[in-house]
Amino acid sequence: MNSDAPTVVVLGSVNMDLVTSTERRPTRGETVLGSGFATVPGGKGANQAIAAARSGARVRFLGATGDDAFGETLRTTLSEAGVDITLLRRVDGASGVATIVVDESGDNSIIVVTGANGRMTELTPTELATIAAADILLCQLEIPVDTVVEAARRARASGTVVALNPSPVRPLPGELWAAVDVAIVNTLEFEQFRTELAQVPHVVRTLGEEGALYRGADGTELAVAGLPVDVVDTTGAGDAFTGALLATWRQGVDTAVKWANIAGALATTRPGASASIPGWEEIETIRRSS
Repeated sequence: MNSDAPTVVVLGSVNMDLVTSTERRPTRGETVLGSGFATVPGGKGANQAIAAARSGARVRFLGATGDDAFGETLRTTLSEAGVDITLLRRVDGASGVATIVVDESGDNSIIVVTGANGRMTELTPTELATIAAADILLCQLEIPVDTVVEAARRARASGTVVALNPSPVRPLPGELWAAVDVAIVNTLEFEQFRTELAQVPHVVRTLGEEGALYRGADGTELAVAGLPVDVVDTTGAGDAFTGALLATWRQGVDTAVKWANIAGALATTRPGASASIPGWEEIETIRRSS
């Protein structure tokens, strides 16, 4: 961990991913044979928290797991990755799950059942104080939007940088967009929120195999070319990019976007979400050779 590493509070989801591998994804009403199945800890919030921690940030996680077996595994996975789970809630009932189908090209389709994530309806005074004390707040949209707005409001009032990955796409209040300092979007999200993103000072757009594009408040743009890799599974690649970006944000946009681009590319070279996220040394090796 270097002296520029920020304290990142991640407010978001934590799920168990139920991953099925198949030659091709089924069309409507069709049944196809799968070639493999695995349970893999995931959730956009958890994935991004792990990615930020593996890139050297000090990470605290705000979210909820159920009191089921999945919940215990999810908590252990976060903790072993170096994420502080002191404030991670444990609630009655099921943890969140995501059913993922991955075809032989590495493309995927995902259905998320929120479970315990849907119980994050209000933030406690301790959680709000933790956000206020952080350098960066990172949010996504797999928990109730009102909770994200509440967190962003406190972060904005406290001078904490607000970073938002607006996924899955859903209508968002203007108050939230007004509080966002950094938005990380893919092409679909960029098109959906093109008008709203115009008011965000820093927008980073991921372009898949083509790399990434940054636009600053003054209109300055930075394009980073994609990294040639053998794609196995794209699940979690965007989360790896996002977490790595915020972990290195203080080092400057150029460094952060290039670092995140490498992290996202490497994450596609192996199966799973959190398990595929690369660590600092692996990213640094690629950075030095490129």
